[in-house]
Amino acid sequence: MFTHAITRRPGKNFAEGLTTAGLGTPRYELITKQHEAYVQTLKSLDLQVIELETLADFPDAYFVEDVAVVTGPIAVITNPGAATRQGEQKAMEPVLAPYRATAHIRPPGTVDGGDVLMVGNHFFIGISPRTNPKGAEQLGRILENCGYTWTLVAVRGGLHLKSHVNYAGQDTLLVTEPFAARDEFKGYAKIIVDKEEEYAANSLWINDHMLIPQGFPRLREKLETLGIEIRALDMSEVRKMDGGLTCLSLRF
Repeated sequence: MFTHAITRRPGKNFAEGLTTAGLGTPRYELITKQHEAYVQTLKSLDLQVIELETLADFPDAYFVEDVAVVTGPIAVITNPGAATRQGEQKAMEPVLAPYRATAHIRPPGTVDGGDVLMVGNHFFIGISPRTNPKGAEQLGRILENCGYTWTLVAVRGGLHLKSHVNYAGQDTLLVTEPFAARDEFKGYAKIIVDKEEEYAANSLWINDHMLIPQGFPRLREKLETLGIEIRALDMSEVRKMDGGLTCLSLRF
């Protein structure tokens, strides 16, 4: 069970961040309301939420998941794969240091936390436009030294591994169609996200609840078969910036 989460408020310049979505200009007033609803939802799940202020020089910094990988004994400070985001991780290290020993991904290795999925004691590490093989292997060795196992996964299409695969509890993975038959995920039950609702693959399982983006009824119906509580949140403005539910917090 998670007891803590870290979030960061979006800055007024958040729309200057990286995006390929082509869904129009996001609105600051609306994203602040959506972000607050997200934070309140985490608090309602008995998480102590550490809310960080904006980083003026980094419009993407509210996507805090990318700058660290936090697990039982350690917080791994990443080296983000986008040049404009390198530096965000330095602001996260002193926040995590009171809670975990820290390790670091060193250049030329790059890792975004959005490419790292923990399922039990096993980690799937995506090789993507933001996480390169050298960074992924560094992370794998760090995790292995802490008693975890790991598998590298080539991400074909999409920004991050978690754009396609997320944990849904009960040894079940939420996957997009292209990832459903991948050998790396054999042995798990799967809920396959319809192509028309692919964005919703980035949903967040936390403390036996599933947070999903609002507006994806077929996925909701499928998840209801698991018998867990589902909460839908409006993610319209985050989606415009290539973000999803997992991106907005670090849970530990």
